Amino acid sequence: MNDHGLRFFEDYVTGTSYECGSVSIDEASIINFAKEFDPQSFHVDPVAAATGPFGGLIASGWHTADLTMRLLVDNYLSVEASLGGAGVDEIRWPYPVRPGDTLRVRATVVESRKSLSKPDRGIVKTLIEAVNQDGRTVMRCTAINLLRVRPDGGM
Repeated sequence: MNDHGLRFFEDYVTGTSYECGSVSIDEASIINFAKEFDPQSFHVDPVAAATGPFGGLIASGWHTADLTMRLLVDNYLSVEASLGGAGVDEIRWPYPVRPGDTLRVRATVVESRKSLSKPDRGIVKTLIEAVNQDGRTVMRCTAINLLRVRPDGGM
């Protein structure tokens, strides 16, 4: 559960940013994830990766997205109000994630509006950024979430 006081749609105010915690990644988790979901040599074989396009083993972008999602669920999305996601726009992985990296996740509300067709919910667009220990952005996307409005009508 998040500790930012985010409970219902009305609490997600445009322009507000939230730190969502951090997670470290090791070689074994990179390889294990990639073996199952993204078995490219630069994700699963440290020897081959050393001479590959990234000069070493890197995490799958989807692994980075999964780690980021966990931090968002734990520290940003409301247990009381989350109705799931409507999609993700423009996901980018501008810098590779390597074994030993620690990623910090930040969520910034970029748009928040009530649904025109379903008055019991709102739509929140969030810029999500994952940054490594050196301050390099390793993932960026915009998520669209549906959230219940406060049961008392938003008061």
